[in-house]
Amino acid sequence: MKLAELLEAYPYSFPGDLPDAEISSLEYDSRKAGTGSLFFCLPGARADGHDFAFHAYETGCRCFIVEREVSLPADAVQIRTDNARRALAHLSARFFGDPAKDLTVIGVTGTKGKTTTAILISEILCACGIRCAYIGTNGVVIGEKRFETVNSTPESRELHRFFAMMRDSGFTHVAMEVSSQALDHYRVEGIPFDTAVFTNLSEDHVGEGEHASFEEYRDAKRKLFLDYGVKHVVTNIDDPVSAYMTEGAGGRPVTVSMLSPADYRASGIENYRDETSLGIDFSLETEGKTVPVRLRTPGRFSVYNGMEAIAAAAIQGIRPEDAARALRSISVRGRMEMVDALPGITFIIDYAHNGISLTSALTVLREYGPKRLICVFGCIGGRTYLRRRELAEASTKLADFTILTSDNPDNEKPEDIIEDVLRWFDPSALYTAIPDREEAVRFAVRTAREGDIVLFAGKGHETYQIVEGKKVPFSERKILLDEAEKVLMPV
Repeated sequence: MKLAELLEAYPYSFPGDLPDAEISSLEYDSRKAGTGSLFFCLPGARADGHDFAFHAYETGCRCFIVEREVSLPADAVQIRTDNARRALAHLSARFFGDPAKDLTVIGVTGTKGKTTTAILISEILCACGIRCAYIGTNGVVIGEKRFETVNSTPESRELHRFFAMMRDSGFTHVAMEVSSQALDHYRVEGIPFDTAVFTNLSEDHVGEGEHASFEEYRDAKRKLFLDYGVKHVVTNIDDPVSAYMTEGAGGRPVTVSMLSPADYRASGIENYRDETSLGIDFSLETEGKTVPVRLRTPGRFSVYNGMEAIAAAAIQGIRPEDAARALRSISVRGRMEMVDALPGITFIIDYAHNGISLTSALTVLREYGPKRLICVFGCIGGRTYLRRRELAEASTKLADFTILTSDNPDNEKPEDIIEDVLRWFDPSALYTAIPDREEAVRFAVRTAREGDIVLFAGKGHETYQIVEGKKVPFSERKILLDEAEKVLMPV
């Protein structure tokens, strides 16, 4: 695409006529820039892209989007904009042919439940004949294709590249997580959201490098409902800030609740457990009818995720009873994910990687009356020392047996991390320490007995271990199933 044609998408300043340059890629990492690239000098909390412009020039790049003039040779084309991040969003959309305009975009925001709710929406729509992709913490899923991502909401250039892939593959819908950082940093600028979903809000992401206050965090998320022209809103009215978040948004919000009259109201909430899985049963009251719903995820909080997914699907024309039928077989990868591996034993993979989330997960699983509750967990290397104490105290207090192992040890020795964690173990707690996580998973499978619930905490959806600065392929689910197959083999 010609530079002049591309720049029609966003206001800019340039002395004289633009060169007749062909742009073949948009880059904001100087290591990836080259001949034909348009390099965006993005300011950041830890680094400023303007400082890397010369490196991009050395690799062959000659066209730059800048907020201030950079010291570069005379043949460098410096195009001034008021906001390089906003420019990246709008120019990315144009570069890839405005693919979001050909999709029905459903955005999910909130503190907890974004991943699960967005995936449930996508899975329901797919099960009911609508081709829906997913973008979020669990990566990007376009049918059988899966791509890993760094952020829950990728940078705008990646977003529009993925939107183009969806459009070109015949997809019509996408359910995506929308983080507060994405809204603050213009990653979703210009995307025509059809539906916005609010899950809940609590103290999180407040501190150095994130938001300065809870109010700033709250107002960042509120932008999704006010600044993007959404046509439909789904909200959890049991959350205290629900009205504030959605006031002024397009149309009357579709409401969900366990406590008050709402468009979707849950009642009769009960735990269920079968031979290898567990979850929640409830009755969903909507439009004068009652629909039975079963979720393959435990905990009352799951009910909100399920209701909002059904409500969002209904906006796309899916009957609640059809959505409920789809939910009976859906497990969310790495989020209290049930793995059917051995008869009579419940294996669960979850992303719980701090004291609060592990305490919550183990407390919920206790409600299902396991013969033994076994917890497999490790701690990240090189940081989060307070987290080690919190995780140790959670597991020794709530699990019957702990298998202590590694979790992204990076440049720290797993044995040293384990020794540090053990300082906080209750002396009466039953445990074993197996530094190699693969062996720990296999040991857990061999050790489990009928009636046990085994929680593999920390890795969740991740498909790697970080060891000495490198990502090493690692699939907890694959190892679990492989060991279970060996256990089932006749001697």
